[in-house]
Amino acid sequence: MNISAVLLAGGESRRMGKDKATLLFRGKPLWQIQLDLLRKLEPAELFISARTDPVWRSPEVKFVQDDPPSRGALSGLAMALARMRTKHLLALAVDMPFMTDKYLRFLCDQIGPDRGVVPMIGDRAEPLAAIYPAEAHRDVIAALSGANFSLQTLTRQLIKMAKLKVVFVAEEEEALFRNLNEPFDL
Repeated sequence: MNISAVLLAGGESRRMGKDKATLLFRGKPLWQIQLDLLRKLEPAELFISARTDPVWRSPEVKFVQDDPPSRGALSGLAMALARMRTKHLLALAVDMPFMTDKYLRFLCDQIGPDRGVVPMIGDRAEPLAAIYPAEAHRDVIAALSGANFSLQTLTRQLIKMAKLKVVFVAEEEEALFRNLNEPFDL
């Protein structure tokens, strides 16, 4: 697939109380589940975005550091978009272990030459399982230099500029987007 992919693992995991990437879920750490999922897509290049280079990162996965001060996933997107060599970046959160390669392939089929895709559940975007076009880099940088670091705000702007296409998530697919934020979620 001629896209780049980034695993977003730079969150502070405050509600979980420890690094979510290393949490075991069904016998495997979340980082391994998500990297295995992204590898199934055979992206042209694979990144991991985090505050520091994780000890579990394998050599073929490129590290992109969230520039301080980190603005969470927004920082990771900016760094990966700046480094990628393809026209599209698939972003996936480390804490979303129910996502499937089948659904991600479906999203890949929805992109256009200068347009990515963002899933929507109701009126809420799912920007941490979305595909961004290279053309969104300037908009992400602009968001980082402003005061509003909300990915919801950014995705709404990108939709208005036709840089992101909306794909509405079917009710039976909503569980794919469930993320693990607190110990109770495990």
